[in-house]
Amino acid sequence: MASQVIFILFVTLPVVLCSPHFGGLEPEANQSSIRFLVVGDWGGLPNAPFITPIEWATAREMGRTAEQLGADFVLALGDNFYYKGVKSVDDPRFQETFENVFTAKSLNVPWYVVAGNHDHAGNVHAQIQYSKMSQRWNFPYYYYELNFDIPHTDATLQVLMLDTVLLCGNTDDFQDGKPSGPESSVLANRQLLWLQERMHSSTADFLLVAGHYPVWSVSKHGPTDCLLKRLRPLLVKYKATAYLCGHDHNLQYFKESGVGYVVSGAGNFIDPDMRHRNSVPRNSLKFFTGKSSTLGGFAHMEVTDKKLTLTFIQARGTSLYRTVLSKRNL
Repeated sequence: MASQVIFILFVTLPVVLCSPHFGGLEPEANQSSIRFLVVGDWGGLPNAPFITPIEWATAREMGRTAEQLGADFVLALGDNFYYKGVKSVDDPRFQETFENVFTAKSLNVPWYVVAGNHDHAGNVHAQIQYSKMSQRWNFPYYYYELNFDIPHTDATLQVLMLDTVLLCGNTDDFQDGKPSGPESSVLANRQLLWLQERMHSSTADFLLVAGHYPVWSVSKHGPTDCLLKRLRPLLVKYKATAYLCGHDHNLQYFKESGVGYVVSGAGNFIDPDMRHRNSVPRNSLKFFTGKSSTLGGFAHMEVTDKKLTLTFIQARGTSLYRTVLSKRNL
């Protein structure tokens, strides 16, 4: 009976825990912060040359930024391989669009990965399996937890990585579709229960939740109704520091109900579309860029025991916007 109970609990609420301390890297002697990069929608092209000029420029600048400002890891927030993901763990796209592009020594750090809608058009399980083939690709399950101690302090950072496609359903980007509802309500509810339990029990000084679809966006896809209904109330209730995502191919930042919302989806394409500017709360949008002249971009974050500093960086090599988020008041 005991073994049966454990099995049921696991099936109902799979808890995949990762507790890396800089992915096995030792912090520098005088380091008292965690630094990382956030990039989404970076997944190249299915045909030669398998990358876009924006992905190439973004990868190059990510390497420079990681070297100059520091990066202990990278959060890769979906649409890792355009347009239909990968077919198997041996798919050459892993080399053509990832390994052969992000080649800077400073990017030889753990990459923590979640899937986007284009990944779900292929074999997401193969991306999970690739974690066994690559020393830096970390994708243990569709959704999972990361815990970090901020070196030489008592402060902590927790990151909850979500699969928003399992939660809300897939969408056809070419039709500007909205997620049509989860393929399995059982799997969607299982993930939501896991998330609620982890957020409820979190004592981290900084709590980040990351997925692919945006909660708020002024661009092509706009706000995701499913996440407004199912995720946003949890972010507010449990005082999340920020929600990180991609999906729209630009850089955006919102502050709403005490939560920061980061859209970092400019890793492969760039889109100036602001058709949903009136679909977000008034005065919530603090920053937006989708200019082709930036050549793409990403976010750099640094977390100390007192604050989280967010900087948007364009692939041309300059910072575009910076803001500071405070530690959680629990």
